[in-house]
Amino acid sequence: MNKLAPAGDGRWRLAPHAHLIVYEAEDGGELLTVYDCGAAQAPPRAQVVGHLVRVDAAHERERSPTGYVVKLREDADLVRQDGEGPDHYVVRARE
Repeated sequence: MNKLAPAGDGRWRLAPHAHLIVYEAEDGGELLTVYDCGAAQAPPRAQVVGHLVRVDAAHERERSPTGYVVKLREDADLVRQDGEGPDHYVVRARE
């Protein structure tokens, strides 16, 4: 499931107040679930199997029992990092 708007090759637009829920598996894998807003009570916008390497945008990070939550505070894109592996992603602030 990926309903994120494309922003170029290997890039997708995230909502300004998007929440990324990162579930950490025991084998070291991660599942990224993207919501447009934590308060919207809408289904997720996307689910991606991969690793969130870093967040280069204004955000808050909270630990949870199964991983962590990244709450964005500005417009950003989810960017695939091909050099680090096909399943590595970075969140970058939109210029």
